[in-house]
Amino acid sequence: MKLKNKVALITGGTSGIGLETAKLFRAEGASVIVLGSNAERLAAAGKEIGGDVLLLSADLRKPADIERAIEAARASFGRIDVVFANAGAGKVAPLEAVTPELIDEHFSLNFTGLFLTVQKAVPFMQNGGSVVVTTSFLDTVGMPGLSLLAATKAAVRSLVRTLGAELAPRGIRVNAVSPGAITTPFYGKLGLTDEQLAATAAAIQARVPLQRFGESIEIARSALFLASDDSSYTTGVELVVDGGLTQF
Repeated sequence: MKLKNKVALITGGTSGIGLETAKLFRAEGASVIVLGSNAERLAAAGKEIGGDVLLLSADLRKPADIERAIEAARASFGRIDVVFANAGAGKVAPLEAVTPELIDEHFSLNFTGLFLTVQKAVPFMQNGGSVVVTTSFLDTVGMPGLSLLAATKAAVRSLVRTLGAELAPRGIRVNAVSPGAITTPFYGKLGLTDEQLAATAAAIQARVPLQRFGESIEIARSALFLASDDSSYTTGVELVVDGGLTQF
């Protein structure tokens, strides 16, 4: 088991990529801590993951929630070996519809919340620890209406390099997994109608060289590689898992 005796903290672990990763990490021997902001989804995820998963309610837009969750993780396990900072959200909005409130909404979760999660967790990580963050194919390509989501993911990609350099002397690796078009509930949260969502999905799939959407488990396996000692000499990189969407 690739994560035997490891303690793994996962944000956004109640659905999609985060949930599949939590299940996989648990199967690979990790003690899993899942952070989520919705109590019902958190409880449902706990049942699906099974075992003695630690479920912590936290809104990553609130720094106090992050501090409380990290302290609860420390109190339960004494350390953190893996952080999978996966939580994120986005809404489609053309340039003229973007408001200061919408900017704050995107950055408070996708960047600030992620940054503070890593910042608060690192003091409890040791040599050999691994931080994995979720970026997106949107930090490479431009898609109308997704300027804010893309900007936050580009900022996180930059963060992987800077924090990777900063934490390397401590033996802590920092990497990103970059999903392409993946079959998850995420797309249903973009604020599109069912008709718009179907049209967008069809347009994206037509551009994917492998001619299909990816599955959450495929991203989870990539996150496992970056979290485990299989990638012990890898830091600062973005592992692109997009069916060739941004490559050809």
